[in-house]
Amino acid sequence: MNNDLLNAGKMNEIFSKVLNAIEESKSEVLDITENIRKECNELKIQLEAIKENVLILIKEVDVLEKLEKNSRRELLKVSRDFEKYKEKDIKEAYEKANALQIQLILKRQQEKELIKKRTETEVRLKNTEKTLEKADTLSSRIGIVQEFLGGNLQDLNNTLEDIKHRHFLGRKIIHAQEEERKRVARDIHDGPAQSLANLVIKAEICEKLLEVDLQKSKKELKELKKCTRESIKDIRKIIYNLRPMSIDDLGFITALQRYVEKFQNETNIVVDFVILSEIPLEDSIKSLSIFRIVQEALNNIRKHANAFSVAIRIEMNKKSIGISIKDDGVGFNLEEIKLQEKEDGGFGLLNIKERVELLNGNLKIESEIKKGTTILVNIPRED
Repeated sequence: MNNDLLNAGKMNEIFSKVLNAIEESKSEVLDITENIRKECNELKIQLEAIKENVLILIKEVDVLEKLEKNSRRELLKVSRDFEKYKEKDIKEAYEKANALQIQLILKRQQEKELIKKRTETEVRLKNTEKTLEKADTLSSRIGIVQEFLGGNLQDLNNTLEDIKHRHFLGRKIIHAQEEERKRVARDIHDGPAQSLANLVIKAEICEKLLEVDLQKSKKELKELKKCTRESIKDIRKIIYNLRPMSIDDLGFITALQRYVEKFQNETNIVVDFVILSEIPLEDSIKSLSIFRIVQEALNNIRKHANAFSVAIRIEMNKKSIGISIKDDGVGFNLEEIKLQEKEDGGFGLLNIKERVELLNGNLKIESEIKKGTTILVNIPRED
């Protein structure tokens, strides 16, 4: 008994040290993330300024090209008519043409260098945005781990033996992930969606202020507004995918039916969705996990399968829930996909595999090149 208490005390001390280390690491990661975000914003400002300068230079080059062309014509004209024009006139025409030619060469060089700088800045911005995305993901994962460890530190004394069970840990991780998704959805809705809406207003103001090449500018601005509105629509779609509210209100079967309808409308992929038998599932975590499994499978089909149709079958009996998802897409080599999943981390089929294992279920994947893919899942009702 004393040994058990001693071991529990040591475990508490270890967890406390781990939590402190995580907190310090989280602060460092957040500082790095903010610095990267700041750099992203600065690069965006720089890029916009460069683009404006490129447009100005292009117009200046166009003007100089016309002037230089006219000066050469004038030089040719005075050079041919010696009776009408004197040597002084020819010299002036030559010097004018030469000066314009030099200006044109310099402007073209400036234009070339500025376009090169714009390309380099775009590449830097793209790489920085990728780094920022990775940093945000890392911060989110650290937060999930910190929340989980901190929330269960006290319980660890009383449930030291129970915590050995892998599925218990898995359920807690799934719950923490879903809570994090709710928070992210709220943040996106309150932040980027409103910012993008403001961009439309700013674009309309710019449209009224632009005076140079008015027709082309209006066309470009209208396109900007269209793209911005599409971005708002995409962000709202992300919010829905992070946490479909219909699961809580209508149950996961109805939520799945609506998601399937939405998927068909967006992709033009025909989905045959059939519930073979349904015994209501009261476990909200399992319901949500099953929804995520089907959602992840359809996302994979959308991105990679090039399929025309999908068949989904769900059978819910007293002992287990069976799921079958079959597409007529291009298929794949299972060994290559397993290697790719190991390199990339928690995405695609690995995401499905992890969710099924955490629920003590079984997963079988069958796929053949040019013959489609079948995903078979079986999850027990009881833990």
